[in-house]
Amino acid sequence: MPGRLLVLSNGHGEDLIALRVLQALHRRRPELQIAVLPLVGEGTAYAAAEAAGMLRRIGPRRPLPSGGFSNQSLRGLLADLWAGVLVLSWRQWRLVRRWGRSGDPVLAVGDLLPLLLAWSSGSSYGFIGTPKSDYTWASGPGDAGFAGLYHRCKGSEWDPWEWTLMARRRCRLVAMRDALTARGLRRHGVAALAPGNPMMDGMVAQALPRELLKRRRLLLLGGSRMPEALGNLRRLLEALERLSETEPLLVLAPCGSRPAPLEWEPLLVGLGYSLVQVPASLEAAAAWQRGAVLLVVGPGRFAAWAGLAEVGLAAAGTATEQLVGLGVPALSLPGPGPQFKLGFAERQSRLLGGSVAVCRTPDQLAHRLAALLQEPVLRSALGHIGRRRMGPPGGGEALARLIEQRLLLTAAGQAG
Repeated sequence: MPGRLLVLSNGHGEDLIALRVLQALHRRRPELQIAVLPLVGEGTAYAAAEAAGMLRRIGPRRPLPSGGFSNQSLRGLLADLWAGVLVLSWRQWRLVRRWGRSGDPVLAVGDLLPLLLAWSSGSSYGFIGTPKSDYTWASGPGDAGFAGLYHRCKGSEWDPWEWTLMARRRCRLVAMRDALTARGLRRHGVAALAPGNPMMDGMVAQALPRELLKRRRLLLLGGSRMPEALGNLRRLLEALERLSETEPLLVLAPCGSRPAPLEWEPLLVGLGYSLVQVPASLEAAAAWQRGAVLLVVGPGRFAAWAGLAEVGLAAAGTATEQLVGLGVPALSLPGPGPQFKLGFAERQSRLLGGSVAVCRTPDQLAHRLAALLQEPVLRSALGHIGRRRMGPPGGGEALARLIEQRLLLTAAGQAG
């Protein structure tokens, strides 16, 4: 009989990371029946894999007003409560409990919520901890304030109740995003590993089309949560207008399913852009021109375009980390949220060693962008930091191998 695995993930970034691991696992165990339960949102990152028959999405799903970031503001928490998050979580818990009675293993990807649900299943489980890293309090730029002091006293960004769940006998695998974080957990009796970061899998820099060689190149990342993404994009593009450079600029704007190409139109028309012919070599959905700036919109083109940029303008989470992991420094401009607020941006900057710099105002972003475009040595140095913090590709394959050895084979042995 083919084995079964339930995967829990709690957010768009976590869905993408889980998908990378599951793609590698499917190559190793194509007969494995994989069920995924996205705890936040619809889990659209899994849609193509589901259509291909690699996995199936199960259980109750619902978009939440906070986009899964209710821990960052009281307003977001109240909005999620009003939207029925407690009922949603209770229904998801019941599904996980039913799954656990079968004895099949559970893999949690994210932070406390999927870890807690995996433990509550009563079955064996594994955990891939994605959002937390000890770099956020152990390195600059800046410091983490009281939170940094709290984490320093613990010796880990993970909390005691979290590492208690990781140290349970039924928890057969704990994987962190970097060796520093894994080492901190091992001091608390957790057999944590750092086999590699699957975020960088499939991220390969491509050659720049010849007709675009004379343009300076930027990558624009506004995030995927609507309507916040459109507000982020507006602020970044308004800051770009303050750039005094007169050289031709190519702004690459990859996106997911949201904002869709049609949702860009009111924003860009309002900022004075006009539709122009799409450069064929970029496979973009639309192209817009404003003076010396050519902006191209490309759904699903992030992996293909990210390595073409010299600098990123970012208000996103996972995509920003992947961008600097390719050696492309970035500038961020926090907004009102609910996700990409000042605290989130500063934490991200510490996580990535300053390879993404937080700008407080549009003028500051334009000034720093001009400096980065004029200083290739600085861009190279920041790019080196980003690559080191994110690590090389191959993490998905390493994690798939561990899941097979520690979760699937162990479960099969117990069943036999």
